[in-house]
Amino acid sequence: MNGIKTFSLLIILSFLLLVAGASIGGEIGILGALIFAIIMNIGAYWYSDRIALKMAHAHPIEESSDPKLFNLVKTQCDRAQLPMPKIYKIESNIPNAFATGRNPKNATVAVTTGIQTVLNDSELGAVLAHEMAHVGNRDTLIMAVVATIAGAISMLAWIAQFSAMFSAFSGNRGGRNNNIVGLLFVAIVMPLAASIVRMAISRSREFQADLKGAYTSGDPLALADALEKLEQHNSLGAMKVPESASHLFIVNPFRGGSMSKLFSTHPPTVDRVKRLRELESQWRETIKKQQLD
Repeated sequence: MNGIKTFSLLIILSFLLLVAGASIGGEIGILGALIFAIIMNIGAYWYSDRIALKMAHAHPIEESSDPKLFNLVKTQCDRAQLPMPKIYKIESNIPNAFATGRNPKNATVAVTTGIQTVLNDSELGAVLAHEMAHVGNRDTLIMAVVATIAGAISMLAWIAQFSAMFSAFSGNRGGRNNNIVGLLFVAIVMPLAASIVRMAISRSREFQADLKGAYTSGDPLALADALEKLEQHNSLGAMKVPESASHLFIVNPFRGGSMSKLFSTHPPTVDRVKRLRELESQWRETIKKQQLD
């Protein structure tokens, strides 16, 4: 179900890109938007992981420097039947983690130094299972494409904004009024619509990774407890990363009021925890029925 939802939202996002291109330059604008998106997606496919790691100020580590962390990652990889990813660390007291990479063979998992002090082994293992679920589900590639298309729409909106200003200053003749309205629509409405679609896709993938991570780790409550701890600590301070990288992390790395949470790329933590605790209850009921039978 989540896969169908993601595919549908990607179609909507692509449609928004084409509409933005058409509003700026008609058929030529559509072709230009398509070419621009293709070039950006090729770049995202090959370089999105390097860009994400650089934006997060992450650095690679060897197994000898943290054998415990490597063992936790290997355990979750074995359970998920995925190859071992590269391990990176982020020097930050704020606990968080993310995964990136175009496929499981080229995946990277990054954790902050703070997450190892806040979570116990079971909780950190569950978080790593969540991140490996993103890798296995190809979410790391999907979200790179989503961010790229949304970025292309924002770029077209910026062009539309200046085009509208130029049209206004040069005077309105003939159908130029309609052209300005179309350009303003692209400049104002399109970026907002793209952000909402990007948010919806990201939230859907987070719920799916929670579910799969709970199954592979075998401990939904550990992931639920980890999410609550991460949410509590992240509410005390924001990480120094760009907003465009926020969707990568297991919990939103920024603080914010109710309005910013409304447009957050992450589902409310309370909803994620509720689903995980319900999953644990379902497992217990199933075990009881099997014992009675």
